[in-house]
Amino acid sequence: MALFRFFQFLLLAILVSLYFFPVSFSFLPFSLNTKIMLAVVGMVFLALDCIQVRSVNVSRALLGAICLTVLFSLICFISVDINGTSDYSYASYISSFAVWLFAAYGAFACLRMRHGYVDLKLITFYLAAVCFGQCVVALLIDNIPAVQVAVDSYINQGQEFFEEVDRLYGIGAALDTAGVRFSVVLIMIAGVLSRDPKVRKNPWLIISLLIAFFTIALIGNMISRTTMVGVGMATMYFVYASGLFRIIVRYESINLGVWFGTLLLLAVFIASYLYQTNEDFHDQIRFAFEGFFNWAEHGEWRTDSTDKLNREMWVWPSDLQTWVIGSGLFDNWVYSSDIGYCRFILYCGVIGFSVFAFFFVYNAVLFAYVYPAYRGMFALFLMLSFVVWLKVATDIFVIYALLYCMGTNRKTIIAIS
Repeated sequence: MALFRFFQFLLLAILVSLYFFPVSFSFLPFSLNTKIMLAVVGMVFLALDCIQVRSVNVSRALLGAICLTVLFSLICFISVDINGTSDYSYASYISSFAVWLFAAYGAFACLRMRHGYVDLKLITFYLAAVCFGQCVVALLIDNIPAVQVAVDSYINQGQEFFEEVDRLYGIGAALDTAGVRFSVVLIMIAGVLSRDPKVRKNPWLIISLLIAFFTIALIGNMISRTTMVGVGMATMYFVYASGLFRIIVRYESINLGVWFGTLLLLAVFIASYLYQTNEDFHDQIRFAFEGFFNWAEHGEWRTDSTDKLNREMWVWPSDLQTWVIGSGLFDNWVYSSDIGYCRFILYCGVIGFSVFAFFFVYNAVLFAYVYPAYRGMFALFLMLSFVVWLKVATDIFVIYALLYCMGTNRKTIIAIS
């Protein structure tokens, strides 16, 4: 029975991973990735739920998000039309929004079938397990050729480029996109550890979440140094919300602090040992924490990637029309920039970028209201959205889509009313 339950949890974790880190299979068309497959599953579950309750309910909260995405897509379409381009990267954002939402409902419905409920804590547990697993898989791929051959034979994720630039990769988890999603999960782990009373009283949950936290913080940075943003924010949140620095410190806060300190020292010891004894790990650590090594050895915090960003990639519009409505071009090869702020403004102007930015303000404020105990967490989500645009053009709707599927009425796509 225990083994059966373990395999159930393992299959659900794999399903959540295929949502959170979508991949394409080599034996299927590249455009048919696991996110789209889950979206089809989600549409079926949603239809069945609506039939069961004999109604289709779309809350005002979700309707507000839909209106913002429609407006953003429309502005991008106008930019493409005015400029006579054919780059519909974000003119079709409403389609991407819908696919993420239905895919999230597919994952949500499967979790609900097994557990009978889905809440923020359960999602955090699964995402922590998924990201921990991705870090382990990345090390296995890097160190065991047979594992790499098996993964590369069935998964199509641009691994040729990862090998060319000598970067670790998991199954769908690579480069800045992985770093951003690792950051989201690190913040969620810190939030649950700091705010959930049942977790704070359970030493096994504390140890498990902290092991996942330090593994993602270490190996996640080897995969993508963007993970460091999440490490910093999550640590700041933990220090602020854990209750360790209040006048009256509760026992569970002391217990949490002891475990955090103990596992932190253990993580530092293991990393230091491997740094000294394993050449590959040595090189990966120096890449992951290049800025800190440069600061310690040369007195200057810098990395090659940030130097390149600051030197070459701050590209801004050269005329008023592009500033206002954009050039209708998003592909980074056009302007040779990865910076999110530049690419969004160059694509759809200040008007489009303002609507897109407000969309994430809306999501963060909405869920901070729905989950008042986690307002600090959603404030960090909002901060993360704007910080990562300094480096890459991506977003964190992947987590908001899951949250839109939760609430008081489990039979509708959104339970916030």
